[in-house]
Amino acid sequence: MSVIDDKRQKQLNEFEGIIGYSFKDINVLNNALTHSSYISSKADLLGHNERLEFIGDAILDMIISLHLYKKCKNSTEGSLTRFRAGIVCEHSLYNASNHLKLGQYLLLSKGEENTGGRKRVSILADAFEAVIAAIYLDGGIKKAKEFILKNLEDIIKDAVEHRIFSDYKSFLQEHIQKNNSGKLSYKLIKEEGPDHDKTFEVALYLNNSLIGRGKGHSKKDAQQAAAGDALVGLGVRDE
Repeated sequence: MSVIDDKRQKQLNEFEGIIGYSFKDINVLNNALTHSSYISSKADLLGHNERLEFIGDAILDMIISLHLYKKCKNSTEGSLTRFRAGIVCEHSLYNASNHLKLGQYLLLSKGEENTGGRKRVSILADAFEAVIAAIYLDGGIKKAKEFILKNLEDIIKDAVEHRIFSDYKSFLQEHIQKNNSGKLSYKLIKEEGPDHDKTFEVALYLNNSLIGRGKGHSKKDAQQAAAGDALVGLGVRDE
């Protein structure tokens, strides 16, 4: 676990002020804001935020799902799924992180720092999820819910008012089924980069024809990008 000196304590207290939550155990917040590159030993799982991301992702999905279920009483399951996808996607979490100036408070390796890690979409989105988990572990689900809904309020509004659309996979699947066009299949064609910042490339086929390609920091994001690319190629949406 990283030692919290006076300088780091001041940074963490500043971030507490920004998010409006004071931690009973400041070490939990410090872990949430510590990138894996900062820890020399990958076995030291208590020292960085990867495990917290895992928890935060699940809590985020649950809170947003329940909120949409209550808020959008006339929406179908498919619509709720699309709304949620737009809210919890990497880009939305990145934007929320920027509003909190989260990147300024991350502990990164010198190498990650020098290559723009403080502004990297995947790092900031993951750290946002880790902060959710930290608040949940320190203060419970009510405080985590307050943090999520407060910081994603505008994004939620944009999603339910159809100003955000990111679930290209579902939209494409519905389009293909409606037109009886055939079967879609996603194939991973490339995986590169270190464990903490991998990039995946996916090819999308309709029957045996290549109709789209996409990249992302997860297989799911790469598939979404490939589906979006295919929708442009099929003339279903503009670039």
